[in-house]
Amino acid sequence: MSEASDRDSKTEQPTEKKIRDTIEKGNLPFSREAPILASLLATMAFIAFQARQGAGRLFVTLETTYENPTQWDLKNGADALHLISMLGLECGRFLLPAAALFIFGGVVSSLIQNPPQINLERIRPKLSNISITSGWSRTFGVRGLTEFGKALFKFLTIGGVVGLLLASQYEALVKAMFSDPLLLPETILSLSMQLLSGVSIATILLVAADLLLSRLHWRRDLKMTKQEIKEEMKQAEGDPMVKARQRQIARERTRKRMMAAVPGATLVIANPTHYAIALRYHREEGGAPVVVAKGTDLIALKIREIAEENGVPVIEDKLLARSMYDHVQIDQMIPPQFFKAVAEIIYYLYSQSGTKVGAAAV
Repeated sequence: MSEASDRDSKTEQPTEKKIRDTIEKGNLPFSREAPILASLLATMAFIAFQARQGAGRLFVTLETTYENPTQWDLKNGADALHLISMLGLECGRFLLPAAALFIFGGVVSSLIQNPPQINLERIRPKLSNISITSGWSRTFGVRGLTEFGKALFKFLTIGGVVGLLLASQYEALVKAMFSDPLLLPETILSLSMQLLSGVSIATILLVAADLLLSRLHWRRDLKMTKQEIKEEMKQAEGDPMVKARQRQIARERTRKRMMAAVPGATLVIANPTHYAIALRYHREEGGAPVVVAKGTDLIALKIREIAEENGVPVIEDKLLARSMYDHVQIDQMIPPQFFKAVAEIIYYLYSQSGTKVGAAAV
């Protein structure tokens, strides 16, 4: 019941980080039927290209050995070992191609499904592997029922193919009982190829369905709850409360730095109570006026208050202050579209004071 409720709560698709972490742990979708199909194809290849020739050589060796046993002088253990080695070598020559084909088929079937990787997590002992509860869930859960369905399909398919094949070859099998025994191996090989071909065709369909189901189950198991996504975002981007506190500290430091820079400003452009922008212009520094502080509402009033206390001219221009606030940045020069308007204000201040505004620090 808890497993079902837990699955129902996982409604969100897995994130890229969840998929990447899962792959790094070696948890990948894998079809167990693909290696079986590879084994069947390897067996067919062995029978088609190697079995007749290899069996012929082995038959000649065994025939020579057993029809003329007097040729072997078995006086001691070394002689017996030599005979066994010779027979073992011949058997190895016959079986080695089959083993190579089986290994090649298994490796290829695994590589096609997933890229190779070394991961010790898969072989690390886990208590869940010996847990009765976990074993019961694996056996009688959705995955266990799926595996049972595949096994039942294989049993019925193989049984049906074998039954149909034997029924269609009934007369040939009866005739083989009364034919030359030397023809029996060829009959068995031919019958085996037909049997393997039929089973392989059915297995191809099973493998295709199993590949699809394994990936669907894999994606379903990776689904996340909304809380898990929130926790992952916290880990990736940091706790929102901590980041908010960091932003607040950064704003306070910027505010203090602005207020400390206002007494050194050349002028303040204000919209009576809502906007205030403090500019510094020193001709010796070159370039356009630099924004040393800006703010709205209470901060704007504080900028005006500090400016008035330090004798910094405050020019009220509602449209200019409002327009500049959205386009200027602290510690940067004003944009070119404001050059003319600010230059006229500086010229106005010069004409009023009779001194060159910006010629020295104010």
